Amino acid sequence: MMKYLEVGARILLGLIYFVFGLNGFLNFIPVPPMPEDVMKFMGGMMAAPYFFPLLKGSEVVCGLLLLVNRQVPIALIVLAPISLQIFLFHWVMTPGIQNSVMPIFIIVCGIIVARAHWKKFRPLFS
Repeated sequence: MMKYLEVGARILLGLIYFVFGLNGFLNFIPVPPMPEDVMKFMGGMMAAPYFFPLLKGSEVVCGLLLLVNRQVPIALIVLAPISLQIFLFHWVMTPGIQNSVMPIFIIVCGIIVARAHWKKFRPLFS
């Protein structure tokens, strides 16, 4: 049962990052109107021309690695700070449970997949 949970979480996490990463380049999912403080925050990040291509490229590559079940631990290590930032962004900048469901789901999926690969992470904590 745990194996099915891990595979499902890995595939869902991979799809989320792959699709939303590609959306950063191709813009096929429309962006809803954002509050003014969110626009200021996004404008600040867009001021660095390398930031979003690096972020979205990392999401696409790591999402693909999760989908094809290759180099999963390194993909999780790269995606961990991105997942945390997504959660904190929604928790602080767009408060409300409706805006926190997806970030919480992303973190839970990441924990489930990391737990399945814990033997590979253990040396980092010794």
